[in-house]
Amino acid sequence: MNTMLAKKLKTLPNAPGVYFHKDAQGKIIYVGKAAILKNRVRQYFQKSGNRDPKTELLVSEIADTDWQVVESEFEALFLESELIRRYMPKYNILLRDDKSQSYVRIDFKNTYPSVTMTRRPLDDGATYYGPYLSALAVKRALKYLRKIFPYSTHTVLPKRACLLVHLHLCPGPETGTLDSKAYVQSLKKLGRVLNGQRASLISELEKSMKLASADKDFEKAAQYRDQVRYLKELDKRILFSDKEFMDLSKDHALTELSELLQLPKVPRRIEGYDISHMSGTDVVASMVVFTNGVADKSQYRKFKSRIPGNDDFEHMREVMRRRFSETNIKKWGKPDFILIDGGKGQLRAALSILSEKNIAIPAIGIAKKYEEIVIKKDWDAVTIDLAVAKTLHAYIRETADFQVVDVPNTSHVIKLLQRIRDESHRFAVSYHSNLKVKRQTSSMLDDVPGIGPATRKKLINTFGSMKGVSQARYDELEKLLGPKQATVLTQYIRAEKRSLKSL
Repeated sequence: MNTMLAKKLKTLPNAPGVYFHKDAQGKIIYVGKAAILKNRVRQYFQKSGNRDPKTELLVSEIADTDWQVVESEFEALFLESELIRRYMPKYNILLRDDKSQSYVRIDFKNTYPSVTMTRRPLDDGATYYGPYLSALAVKRALKYLRKIFPYSTHTVLPKRACLLVHLHLCPGPETGTLDSKAYVQSLKKLGRVLNGQRASLISELEKSMKLASADKDFEKAAQYRDQVRYLKELDKRILFSDKEFMDLSKDHALTELSELLQLPKVPRRIEGYDISHMSGTDVVASMVVFTNGVADKSQYRKFKSRIPGNDDFEHMREVMRRRFSETNIKKWGKPDFILIDGGKGQLRAALSILSEKNIAIPAIGIAKKYEEIVIKKDWDAVTIDLAVAKTLHAYIRETADFQVVDVPNTSHVIKLLQRIRDESHRFAVSYHSNLKVKRQTSSMLDDVPGIGPATRKKLINTFGSMKGVSQARYDELEKLLGPKQATVLTQYIRAEKRSLKSL
């Protein structure tokens, strides 16, 4: 970073806006948005070991940075889209993959246009707004805008009014009472907001409100008034700043983790494991995956134990043995780091399988009671850096085989590990609960007087599953079974639901 740019970065404001990275020739090479320009732009120039090569290449080419302050995150979101369209910066193209850009699609040629999001714009006559680099921010924006300009998302109209019609978020083209011209005009106003013309639209709506009031059309004037108020309130809405701050924390956490444990590289793929059961029944294990510090739910996996009994250590050995089988290594690859939800016993069990398979992956445990990091001394893939531990104000206790590291709960690294641990626990408990409910529900029909194998089969064929049976209305059961059996079955279902709630 040159001296001029370093001085310039000191003047970055604590305000939302759009920033432009330029190369030595003054050409814009990247456009981005920020809830707080000062935080976001400086992040590019902080020392970090977990950037991908493309981002490193971008940073190496930055010779100058400019920015434009706007009123809100809404303005930043839509201005970023306009500037990317205008300048087509090379790194906005290079740093994306086919899934990262989103567009809002409105098919104005339809009698009742729908508003949808898509990754790939087509030459189909519809109007596309974008590209937007943050699909999450656009979805949040549309959620707020839908309250001002209700729209339909139906490409095929349902036979009756959807729930959103009753919530006043959909104008209800399926009802047959919608004024098509008025609806299209409302969507054009929505399109103007998506094009970054919110300020001019507010000005026009205020003029229309005054004219309607002068004509004593107070209902119309009230409608314009509400639209103006809601559009102005968009300044207060958070679209991406919470994720932006999480990204900043995530970046620090991964760096702290790799430095504290002297990892060979910043862990891009972290896998977290937990065991869940109740007194040795319905034993399951979870594998959650965090990619670059963020939950990657498409990579989650769950295991149903093949070993009976109440032995967490043996179940941990089983899941690690299955996870690191040759087949699963080929399918899922290997993680850069492993986090075990548990203390010394669970970690020892997991490492015994890795050692057996000659797989040297950094792995630690996190003990539930005091949120302490547990490290096995003879596991060479992990070594505590005492100098880094001191800077983090960590306290280290040693036993014959383990090091137990107490890191303050305010540190980025412990927050990251807690998120992974909590997610692995949630995923395991959720799977365990599903299995338990299925088992209890299936056994429920066995206990109902008068419900034999033929009747059970009839119920499953009619309602699709045990869950469908438990959710069936009394009149549906009566029609299938008759009033006597329907009454008995309903009583059993209610009693079973009460017992499940008490668990």
